[in-house]
Amino acid sequence: MVSEGKQQLNDTTLSQIKNIIETTDLVLSLHLPFSDLNLGSLNHPIWNESIRQMTKCLERASDFIELAVVHPGHLSPLGMQLPDMAWQQNLEGLRAICDFADDFGIKIGVENMPNMQQIFGRQPGEILGMIESLDRENAGLTLDMGHANTNGLVIDFLADLGKVIHVHLHDNKGRSDEHLELGKGTIKWKDVMPKFKGYNGRFVTEARTVEEGTASLKFLKSIIS
Repeated sequence: MVSEGKQQLNDTTLSQIKNIIETTDLVLSLHLPFSDLNLGSLNHPIWNESIRQMTKCLERASDFIELAVVHPGHLSPLGMQLPDMAWQQNLEGLRAICDFADDFGIKIGVENMPNMQQIFGRQPGEILGMIESLDRENAGLTLDMGHANTNGLVIDFLADLGKVIHVHLHDNKGRSDEHLELGKGTIKWKDVMPKFKGYNGRFVTEARTVEEGTASLKFLKSIIS
């Protein structure tokens, strides 16, 4: 679940989530909010508010999740002038998120990003180095295969899965983050999925609709059966 828009965690959605947990065998993970937030912001009120909103979501969801996904920060116009400072600010923000989550026994999966200018975490070396620099035992990589494809780096990301604790599956044609159902883009899933042999985490199909999510699951079963 993504704490954005209609899915934002509040009393109503929390009640609905509780009902889902009690009536199904679904296992939930949380995607922390990201719209208009920036862990790499050099505007300290914005940076503090970003952390406040994310930690509030973690607290609200702490009774029913074991893992939360977070986006790295990005370069603002000021950050583009001071990229090293923005990078350090991003690390400090992620550490704050990890430390807060650790008090609830929650792991944090830092997600690799799509091909968007000025955002941290698009390249394997960059995102893995970021996680290594955090020096937090509850931090790992949320590997988003669709994002990797927009950067032409699917094979590169699959070369080192040691820090992967969560995986997002969706497709695209390599140009933008379309979130197509599996098999509708250019990712070679028959080659990709065997690379996850030995991976013990969960896969999440990030679909635009329930119908597309169901179709993606059907496609996935057809290539791994």
